[in-house]
Amino acid sequence: MLGSFKLAVSVLTAIAVHAVPAVAQDFPTRPIKLVVGFGAGGGTDLAARIIAQPLQEILGQPVVVENRPSAGGVLGGDQVAKGPKDGYAILMMSNAHAVSAAMYKSLPYDPVKDFQMLSLVGTAGLVMIAAPDFPASDVKGAIALLKADPNKYNYGSAGVGTTQQFAAELMGQQGGFKVTHIPYRSTPAVVGALLSKDINYAFELIQVVSGQIRGGTLKAIAVTSPQRYPSLSEVPTFAESGLPSYDVTSWYGLSMAAGTPKPIVDKLNKAVTEALNRPAVREQILKVGAQPKSSTPEELSKHIAGEIEKWRSVREKSSIPQL
Repeated sequence: MLGSFKLAVSVLTAIAVHAVPAVAQDFPTRPIKLVVGFGAGGGTDLAARIIAQPLQEILGQPVVVENRPSAGGVLGGDQVAKGPKDGYAILMMSNAHAVSAAMYKSLPYDPVKDFQMLSLVGTAGLVMIAAPDFPASDVKGAIALLKADPNKYNYGSAGVGTTQQFAAELMGQQGGFKVTHIPYRSTPAVVGALLSKDINYAFELIQVVSGQIRGGTLKAIAVTSPQRYPSLSEVPTFAESGLPSYDVTSWYGLSMAAGTPKPIVDKLNKAVTEALNRPAVREQILKVGAQPKSSTPEELSKHIAGEIEKWRSVREKSSIPQL
C-alpha cells in the first residue's frame, strides 16, 4: 500500500513538473486577439497591425487585430484585464494607458497590477510646432517670450488629458510659465488652428506633422525625446535647448491579463523580440514615425509605473481636473 502511494505521488509530481512547460510548448492552438482600445488608422492601431503579421508567422496561428475604441483606451484594457488568463487576448497599449491612470478618478482595473506585461514594441517622439511667423525659433526664445507675456499666448491640443496637453504643461512647469490651453477634438483641428492663428503653438506626434514641417507650413521648435529624431535630425531636443530634464516619449507595448502562465509569457516575449529584430518589421515601424524597441516584461512594468507617477505629478501641478 505504501509503495503504491509513493508511486502515485511520484506520478503526480512528474505530471505537475512537466505540465507547465507543455502549456508553452502547445501554445498557441487557436487564433490570438490583439486588442486595440482605439479606432483604426491611429498610431496604436498601426503599431498593432505591423506587429501582428510577423507574430502570426512566428507563432503559426492567426493574430487578429480587434479595435475597441473608447476614451483613453479604457474599454480595450478592461476587456483584456478581465478576460481569460491564457494568452489568447493581448492588449496593444500606448502612452494613453499611463495618462488615463493619471487623468481618471477611477478605472475598472489597476493599470499595472491587473496586467501581465509582455514587451515594448516601439517609442515615438513629439515635436513642438508653431506657425512659421511665431516670434521664437528655439526653446530658450519661446520660454522667454511666454514668460514675458503669458496672457498674450496660448497652446492647443487634441483634447484634455492627452499626451500632447501634458507635454505642453510639462514645458510650462519646467520653463516657469503658464499659458491658456485650448482643447480641440483632433490633430487636424489643432493644425488648422495653428495656421489660422487661433493658437500659438502645439505639441504633436512627429509622424503626424512631419509633412507640414518639411513643406514649411509649420515650424518645428524642438523634439521631446531625449535624442534627436532620425526623420527630423536637424531639429534639436528640449534637453539640449535649455530644459535638460525634459523628456516626453510616447510608446507602444503589449500586455495580457495578470496571472497568465509564465511559460506563455516567455514564449510570447521571445516571439515579439524576434519579430522586432526582422529588418522589414523595423523598417515598417520607422516609416510610421516610431523607433522599434523590445523589452522584458519587468522593464515594461517598471516603465509604466514610472510614467503614471510622472503624469500624475504633471496633472496635479497644472491643476488639471480629473475626469
